Amino acid sequence: MQLISREEIKTLIEQPKGNCVSIYMPTHPAGPEVRQDPIRFKNLVKEAETRLIDAGLEQKDAIALLEKSHELDTQEFWEHKGEPGLAIFISDNIFRYYTLPIDFQELVVVTDRFHIKPLLPILNGNGRFYILALSQQDVRFFEGTRYSINQVEVENLPKSLDEALQRDETAKEGQFRLATSKGGTANAFSQPGTFHGQGSPDKDKHQEDIIQFFHIVDGALHEKLREQKAPLVLAGVEYLLPLYRQANTYQHLMDEAITGNPEILSAQELHNQAWPIVEADFQKSQQDVLEQFHELFSGDTGKASNKLQEVVSAAYYQRVDSLLVAVGQQQWGLFDPTSETVYLHPEKEAGDEDLLDFVAAHTLLNGGTVYAIPFEQIPYSTAVAAIYRY
Repeated sequence: MQLISREEIKTLIEQPKGNCVSIYMPTHPAGPEVRQDPIRFKNLVKEAETRLIDAGLEQKDAIALLEKSHELDTQEFWEHKGEPGLAIFISDNIFRYYTLPIDFQELVVVTDRFHIKPLLPILNGNGRFYILALSQQDVRFFEGTRYSINQVEVENLPKSLDEALQRDETAKEGQFRLATSKGGTANAFSQPGTFHGQGSPDKDKHQEDIIQFFHIVDGALHEKLREQKAPLVLAGVEYLLPLYRQANTYQHLMDEAITGNPEILSAQELHNQAWPIVEADFQKSQQDVLEQFHELFSGDTGKASNKLQEVVSAAYYQRVDSLLVAVGQQQWGLFDPTSETVYLHPEKEAGDEDLLDFVAAHTLLNGGTVYAIPFEQIPYSTAVAAIYRY
């Protein structure tokens, strides 16, 4: 399963404004309930059609817009989708769907942009993380969540020390040439073109070779993880782990690691050992935000708020650094940037959008951190709690 990324969610948010349909539904991987999923799916698509017509679209145009959704409605899809949640996004320019490890509530939203808040637990709190399984003969990289693990190919990531250091067939037998691979990072341990005897007893030189190897690995991962904040867990034998830490430039590398030979561990076995490590980190990160909010809010510093009208404007103008927002709830209304006025409505009216989704989307777009969590976990029984940059 390919997990949805922060970049993909940003792409959904940044789509040109228009008729955007977002459909979320829980599904069943097995059992008699599977037969109910296609029926519920058809009902949700019909609901989307009704909402498009209510928004001013002709029925024929609404049917045409939703036509691509019927590509999913096959027996093969319902029997092999594999995950408990289905998210579908449809507009004039886009049709995307994701089967995800989230038990979504049924939801249809038709506004001028896609509704993304139900996706956010994949990014924060419920646990998106990485595993780097390291050995001199085998390098593997994984993306995981609380529920799943997926091996990912990374451009220019070497599979082994031999590949990274590019054994030179033109060198004399028993020798190899060190070279930094394409996209790798240069380092002071060795210069390309220097020859060393293969199988040399010089342990210091072999250690330098390993560190150069790890600089190349880190260089490839730097391109992949440049804007990421998810924790990275190392897996490897004990003597390699401190050597990799010397080369590492990723700020969110975990102190705790999976020790032992990762070559003999399956993806699922790596996941089982990594999750307890990152779960504690996720809980601490969220708890730190909660404590910081309480401190700033009670101190009347002006750098924290739980009033939605204030948070909407702050999120729009890139002031929100960290946001706690209630998942599974909506607050319909409008924001007028020219007057900085927020209109809240008890029921959805024409042109409304979910303002909780609005603040989550703009916080995410502007580089903030969003925790989409149950309502009861947010301080003071409000739907949002925000910490401001200034």
